[in-house]
Amino acid sequence: MNPVTYHGLAQLMTRTYHGEDLTELGQELIKRTSLPPHEGGPEVFLDLAILLHLRGFHEMAREVQMQALRQRQTYVLPAARAPALRLLALMVPGELNANTPLEFLVEDSDIELHQLFISPELLFPSQIPEHDVAMVAVGESEQTLPLLQALGLALVHWPRPVLNHPARIAGLTRDGVALTLAGIPEVVAPMAQRVERSTLETWAREEHAFAREGGGVYPVIVRPVDSHAGTGLMKIDGMEGWRDYLAQNEEGVFFVSPFVDYRSSDGLFRKYRIALVRGVPFASHLAISDHWMVHYLNGGMEDSAQKREEEAHFMEHFESDFARRQANSLAQVQRALGLDYVVLDCAELQDGRLLIFEADSSAVVHGMDPVELFPYKRPALQKVLQAFRQMLEDARHAAPGLPSAVPV
Repeated sequence: MNPVTYHGLAQLMTRTYHGEDLTELGQELIKRTSLPPHEGGPEVFLDLAILLHLRGFHEMAREVQMQALRQRQTYVLPAARAPALRLLALMVPGELNANTPLEFLVEDSDIELHQLFISPELLFPSQIPEHDVAMVAVGESEQTLPLLQALGLALVHWPRPVLNHPARIAGLTRDGVALTLAGIPEVVAPMAQRVERSTLETWAREEHAFAREGGGVYPVIVRPVDSHAGTGLMKIDGMEGWRDYLAQNEEGVFFVSPFVDYRSSDGLFRKYRIALVRGVPFASHLAISDHWMVHYLNGGMEDSAQKREEEAHFMEHFESDFARRQANSLAQVQRALGLDYVVLDCAELQDGRLLIFEADSSAVVHGMDPVELFPYKRPALQKVLQAFRQMLEDARHAAPGLPSAVPV
């Protein structure tokens, strides 16, 4: 067999995104798991876990991933050319959205990416890979909050500069972002109320309980805590909606937020993904749909030349149009969030205000879309990659470690 190769998330997700059948690769990886380390190795388990996650076998993927990490906690994705900078990503075991997908941001570059997985079960190893800059890639979730809190203390005296303060990442809960951005006049961040299942059951059973218990007015949107990409997301227009929702979702804790109608004047919904790199905004994509729950893959962008033409205009004229129009709002959002790298999903209301759906350090910014259909995306992505590379270059000359307290 050929020597062990670590494919990693970006390569495997891109091949899957393009419709490639990776069954044969998966079968080869399974065979390698029983071989000696020089023919198998933990990289095999880690790649297999990624493939299992991509196929939706999440419980099995977590078990396979932990088999890799118990053998070794650090993995290296080599630079595409002579390495000029070593980035250490501090990561957590979990699903594909558990960490900042840095692999997409260092593809085809001179950045050598070292991935170090840590958790309460996987403490810092005695040997930390040599690196120039470290970045907290651990994403915000209910499970990672204790780890993020511990990292805030552990990284104060880190020997190299560190990007993305863990305390700031911990603040990216849906209710936390709403509170953080409250009071910015040009920004709308709907308040998210954390609600137990028993409360939803009361709202479904008693006609006036929703208003009586502070639910607000209909319509509202509800989703399980820690859900992303529209999983378990529903708009509730009245009491009957709670019954239907509870019948379809078994989770125990949810976020409930006011529904903000963000239709444009033509009746379509537009959702923008913006990457903020050291406070500078960059266009990632624009999804357009006639349904309020907009995601890029369900917006029909591939099937509509008109939608792609609008997205191309958005991306090509981003600096002089959207970014200029929303400059003050985006600057205030950046100051409030205080992260070196973060991704916004947002919309523009008809009165010009910026509606924030989500701020997330783990959202993917990528170049997976077919160039023949989306030729305008690669130049826009290159701007993000160049800004990210420059951020790392600037950071390597900064003071080591994190500030001992989160700046206000």
